Amino acid sequence: MLCLRQVGLFTLRYYQVRTLCSDLLLSQINSCTHEDEVFSLVGRNKARLSEKHVGIALNMLWQLQKKRPFLLRTSDYVRSHSQFLTLCILAENKVEYMEDEVIVDTLYSILRLNVEDHISLTEVLVIEAWKRLERQVLLSLPVLSKFALCLYKQHRHFSPIIRQVAHIVDLKLDSIQDIRILSVLMVSISDVITKSLRDRLLHKAEQLLEEKDEVHFNYARRILQFLQNVKLRYHPLLEKCNRIFLESASLIDIHSISHIFGLYEQLGFDSAEFRLIAKELLSETIDDYYDPETFAKLFFALGPMAGSKVRERLLVTAADMAEEFSSHQVLVILKTMQKMKCRNSHLLKKMTSVLHKHLDSYHVLQLVKLTQYLVVLHCQDLELFAKLKMLLLGYLKSSVIPADTASIIRVLAMLPSFQVEEMIINKAAAVLPQCRLHHLNCIATALVKWNHHGQLHWQNSSELCAKLLQNLNDCGFQRLQEANDLNLLLEELTLVNGEWFAEVLSEETTATCQRLIDQITWANVLPLSFFLIKSDRRCPALLDRIASVTVENIDKIHPTEIHFILFLFSALNYNPPDNEEFFESCIQHVTSNLSHLETYHLVLLGHVLAVAGYFPPVLITTIFNVCFLSKLDAQLKVLPDTMKQRVHSRLMKLNRAVCLECPEFHIPWFHEPYCQRVFQKSMSQINPLRQHVHRMLTEILGGSHYSRISVLTPYYYEIDFECVLDVNKKPLSYMAQNFPLDMGGIHLRHDIKNKGRKALPPGAQRIALEFLDSKAFSKDYSRHLKGEPAVKKRHLEMLGYQVVQIPHFEWNSMVLSTKGEQLEYLRQQLYGIQ
Repeated sequence: MLCLRQVGLFTLRYYQVRTLCSDLLLSQINSCTHEDEVFSLVGRNKARLSEKHVGIALNMLWQLQKKRPFLLRTSDYVRSHSQFLTLCILAENKVEYMEDEVIVDTLYSILRLNVEDHISLTEVLVIEAWKRLERQVLLSLPVLSKFALCLYKQHRHFSPIIRQVAHIVDLKLDSIQDIRILSVLMVSISDVITKSLRDRLLHKAEQLLEEKDEVHFNYARRILQFLQNVKLRYHPLLEKCNRIFLESASLIDIHSISHIFGLYEQLGFDSAEFRLIAKELLSETIDDYYDPETFAKLFFALGPMAGSKVRERLLVTAADMAEEFSSHQVLVILKTMQKMKCRNSHLLKKMTSVLHKHLDSYHVLQLVKLTQYLVVLHCQDLELFAKLKMLLLGYLKSSVIPADTASIIRVLAMLPSFQVEEMIINKAAAVLPQCRLHHLNCIATALVKWNHHGQLHWQNSSELCAKLLQNLNDCGFQRLQEANDLNLLLEELTLVNGEWFAEVLSEETTATCQRLIDQITWANVLPLSFFLIKSDRRCPALLDRIASVTVENIDKIHPTEIHFILFLFSALNYNPPDNEEFFESCIQHVTSNLSHLETYHLVLLGHVLAVAGYFPPVLITTIFNVCFLSKLDAQLKVLPDTMKQRVHSRLMKLNRAVCLECPEFHIPWFHEPYCQRVFQKSMSQINPLRQHVHRMLTEILGGSHYSRISVLTPYYYEIDFECVLDVNKKPLSYMAQNFPLDMGGIHLRHDIKNKGRKALPPGAQRIALEFLDSKAFSKDYSRHLKGEPAVKKRHLEMLGYQVVQIPHFEWNSMVLSTKGEQLEYLRQQLYGIQ
């Protein structure tokens, strides 16, 4: 017994000493301030290193790298050090004895140190963690989220193990109270979740963001990444994340700003306020970005909204740095130049010269994007285009993916002086049965262009092309006839546009949507509205269903989405059966949530409602306020040019509508300088149709001084022709009335508010004669007058005009095929009015 007791005491003392030594070693590792100190400790204590020491040592190596700026990190040095290999071998040998947290920390550290995924330690760690998941041991939420992130970084997006993680998240979601943990899990499992779990994750994220007073912007950025991964523009979360970015603006660096802008672009979301803050931050620190990677991100984020001086500095720096850009960075610069509508030939030449050495490193979709950028930027490097053509044709020959085949054919059609090979037609024919509507549209657009420009030169090329186009049409009709899921159909229609689809499939697509009308819900009224706006078709059954679903679910639909639904009805000039209830419900919803709308969205919304004849006092007084308009001016400076022009135009039209229809608001007309600038830029020669009709009016009325051509009315409506008839329907001479003289083909009035307008004789009537082209009518058989020309007629009547609108389909009909018939038609239109 005494001997056994002595052995036991000796063993206890041995382990106590070993533990004390180990704790000291652990403390020494944690106190290291440089990688060499860690390696020195490892080298001197190899035999004494436990699994915990190994894990802590590897984690410390990453923590030391993490503290350094990205460009000063020395991961290559760490990975190549002999003691790092020693640590990896020790970790692999001791993995079974590691605690769950140590396993995951070790895996995370070696991945962050950019160790190759295929090294044995990585595989051993993943397998061991998977075993513990299956035994339901590794269930701590912080450990699980970190492990899921490691799997995501290894691109195991669809692996069985990530599906197992998703299953655990599904079971334990209600217990997650940490937004950091939730955001990591959301991104990591986003590719394998069901719609039900997706919706639960969204609800949970909303709940946690509401409950937390302060949320780090990185967590919000991960939630954006999740939305992008699942291809969902969910406004409530987008707005909450945007608010976090605004509150954390001083902490966000160029890498995060660039990433956020990229995610916003992919999600179709915009925040003028975030743009303003980002522009200010980046403009102040523009000189700090001197390495190619960071500068490319700066160029992408700041370029499209930079002022002239900053823009020029960016272009000069980009040209100076061109040789240092990687293949990916060149793509970023060219993409941004396209967004900026930049025609800087010096920078473009620099970029194209660098491209020659990078071409072989691009995969097929990057080559497609690259070709598009170069064509849009009017690149003149024919040698580069020749190389692109050869690479694209090579990919086309080996392509088995319909989407890739269609994309390649689309950009080949963009290349200058491209001679079409028969192989391309055969390749297109082979993939047609597998193509989605968007892919069919790409191929059809290319074929029509090649045929139109005579780029098909081999024998029987016309017959082959005609046969392929017929097959395209048949495949499109078949796909629509077989469609039985409205959501999937609307997803396909998102990217479809162009003449071929509009002429061949648009009507059939509308009929298919009508066939699936029972599947319309509040969740898909927006994409359906987008399609109907794009198709320009007035389908009463679909419009009525959209209106009823919107009213029934008004609280579930975001105000921004309500704006687009209202735009559909306003643009098509359509009143659903319960018109008043529909518009009032929508107006009540958006006016109660004005804070959820961008400043410029309010202007667009105001114009949409004005076209429909609605002027909500809350909205009108909000917009026509000095503070609001000052804020709008500031935000317009950072918006894309196209959006900027649209908002300016809509604000002018809204101002005009309020002045004419709602004088009780006492809103002044303040767009005269804007209108003068616009019309001075747009003044051009009078088109042949107007000249032809003016000669006819001269013949009907008895002289050229009895009518006017291209007249600007008060409030700057332009009308094709104007004349004045007295009480006996006889024309009055403009010379006798002493009206202003012709100015460059357009009769400008300076009496914008009618104050200086010469009074007409009693009973006389001012006539506005308008020719309406196809854009003024919906494209269905009803040929219903759309909203804009309808409101123009309404406003011209308020200005004292008798309006005669002549539709193109009447004027160009066989009934009016001779001059005499046209003269009689015009005479009836002028003198037949009551």
